[in-house]
Amino acid sequence: MITETIIGSDTDWLKWSIDNRKALLGIVAVHGEMGVGKTTAIKKWLRSLNCKDLGSSPTFSLVNEYESPNGAIYHFDFYRISNPDEAQDIGLEDYFYSGQPCWIEWPEKIFGLLPENTHHLNIVKQSNNSRKVTLETYEK
Repeated sequence: MITETIIGSDTDWLKWSIDNRKALLGIVAVHGEMGVGKTTAIKKWLRSLNCKDLGSSPTFSLVNEYESPNGAIYHFDFYRISNPDEAQDIGLEDYFYSGQPCWIEWPEKIFGLLPENTHHLNIVKQSNNSRKVTLETYEK
């Protein structure tokens, strides 16, 4: 299923996050240009899931782990990797098949490694500084 939403504020992100909670509890590939707000979106998602961690970009560590009331949430940023083997070296499959949420920035760097059940979110900056958010959820 594909849904499109215009996000114009932090409140909009929080509402969107609550409305799309089921997808956020899975594997989500977050697509968008540099500076479009991928990490900002993830910070709002953490709040909507009652996570005490504020969130930050794991650009240099590749993965951040956040604790939530429902267990770990994994946040990946593959911007700096040069090949998919670097992602595999951190035990990527273990994260993906842990049953915990996995949110992935720059998923195109590891596209062939993404599980079939990955949801895809595309964020595009609009001329009025809002964001067009397109979510394609995986459905069996």
